[in-house]
Amino acid sequence: MNRLNLEHISKSFGTKELITDVSLGISDGDRIGLIGVNGTGKSTLMKIAAGLMEPDGGQVVKARDLTISFLPQTPEFFGDKTVLDAVMHGRKPGSSEEAEAKSMLNQLGVTDHGAELETLSGGQRKRVALARTLLSSAELLILDEPTNHLDQQMILWLEDYLKGFRGELLLITHDRYFLDRVTNRTVELDHGTLYSYDGGYELYLQRKAERLETEQSAATKRENILRTELKWIQRGAQARTTKQQARIGRFEDLRKEQQEARHRIEENSKSMSMSSVSTRLGKKTLELEHISKAYGGRTLIDDFSYIFLRDDRIGFIGQNGCGKSTLMNIIAGAIRPDSGTVTVGETVKIGYFRQESELPDGDETVLGFIKNIGEYVRTTDGLITASQMCEKFLFDTKMQWAKCATLSGGEKRRLYLLSVLMSQPNVLILDEPTNDLDITTLEIFEDYLDHFLGIVITVSHDRYFLDRIVNRIFAFGPGGRIRQYEGGYTDYYEKRKAEEAGAAAIESTNDDATAHSGREKYEAEKAASKATKKLRMSYKEQREYETIDADIEALENKVADLDAQMAAAATDYGKLAELSAEKDKAQAELDEKEERWLYLSELAEEIAAQEK
Repeated sequence: MNRLNLEHISKSFGTKELITDVSLGISDGDRIGLIGVNGTGKSTLMKIAAGLMEPDGGQVVKARDLTISFLPQTPEFFGDKTVLDAVMHGRKPGSSEEAEAKSMLNQLGVTDHGAELETLSGGQRKRVALARTLLSSAELLILDEPTNHLDQQMILWLEDYLKGFRGELLLITHDRYFLDRVTNRTVELDHGTLYSYDGGYELYLQRKAERLETEQSAATKRENILRTELKWIQRGAQARTTKQQARIGRFEDLRKEQQEARHRIEENSKSMSMSSVSTRLGKKTLELEHISKAYGGRTLIDDFSYIFLRDDRIGFIGQNGCGKSTLMNIIAGAIRPDSGTVTVGETVKIGYFRQESELPDGDETVLGFIKNIGEYVRTTDGLITASQMCEKFLFDTKMQWAKCATLSGGEKRRLYLLSVLMSQPNVLILDEPTNDLDITTLEIFEDYLDHFLGIVITVSHDRYFLDRIVNRIFAFGPGGRIRQYEGGYTDYYEKRKAEEAGAAAIESTNDDATAHSGREKYEAEKAASKATKKLRMSYKEQREYETIDADIEALENKVADLDAQMAAAATDYGKLAELSAEKDKAQAELDEKEERWLYLSELAEEIAAQEK
């Protein structure tokens, strides 16, 4: 039985037709994830479903007894002054509902329940609005980007909460693990058309690949028919009879359908398959030595040191407000540490994607905004123009002439990201880059980072993004202490669970000390320590370890070959300079590989010893 039906919905803003003849039914038990490129109308469709916006065409049919609660992307509060007022919103003070409200706010990291709303940051206001939405008695929850501004622990809590929710869900999120674990149906809004798939994100990827393959096959068949019909037209068909006119009409309809199909296929096949846009990074990169920082008597960073390698992919995680953004600002030189030093190599060029930044706006066009940074960028494969870069990041020719002020919030974030990349950095600092970006843009960006020749340093709550990109995690802990973990987020999470299990075993042993002998206590602590220190290689490290000997041998052969060529070209100074530069590059790569081999070999030995 359908609880809510959106029937043949259309919506335009000015001359831009955003949604055209879209239909969606929400049935009992549906938990739907709505995905699509920013600016295609997802949030608009959500507002129409929630009854907050009228469609230009079509209708919304709601079951008589259905109650709906809506979380907008940017919440507003009317008449409420404090955090608790906003969450309670008409409920009786002092009731069990108030205790539940305070508990939920604490889970979401908002502990000052009497704080005035106007003093809160955008992220805090979003979490207050989320608590209000979840505590409603609604049967259908419509949530627009509920995981934005939540740290990993909060997201895990929200997953568990929504799994226990007995009503229906319609949500927009870029968090692909969240989609897999909370939804049972995925709906994609693509060029004004809705495609529905059973299952979460993983099944959606499989089903979409099958759909695109079918569309490609159908397009090929239409192409063959069109060629036959075109030959008939070119022979000079006399469009006098009704039958001939109908055939010409079918030809025109088929040609229009084929053009639309081609456009969809081309859009879906776009990717960032291009060489790295960056400048050369020398041997000396970034070095942090004994960095400490405190605010208001609270230590955020305590004695942190690290030397970044040239191909590092580093992720920083921790609770909201722990100091992650502060550390990014220290690395970028925007904030000075209380103690310690930051050493920046002469060739380092930093591109900083800030969490809180002023987004592109005003009457300037998309292309004009990018051209202000550079008319083109140089890659190892040649020059890429500003317009081509815009195309790669889903700003087609028409959108490039749109004013920045007319873009959606997600489109502005995408444009801001592109502007950072256009500056050709060799060190990327990314502070919550996945907020408000759609999944398609994230996939393009992740592919780009695969080819990026430089250092990537990111703060992110997006577990999928961290697993996809980073090979080392630094986790903020109590007192500003920062701990290092090898691998992506899933590797970190498993190690943390092992550590917690070990700590729990020690605590249990201590509590029962009178009931156990000293030997039993020792064995329990030994087992707990073993669980805590369990080591393993990540998937990326294992693959690297399997091929690194061959990589080193190839580089050694290359250096030897270049030495031989230099000896043969001893009197050709131009050729000698060219070969010398090439050898320096190969030798640097070899040094780096040997350093990496040493680390991986030591790790493999520790793992082998542990298993024995």
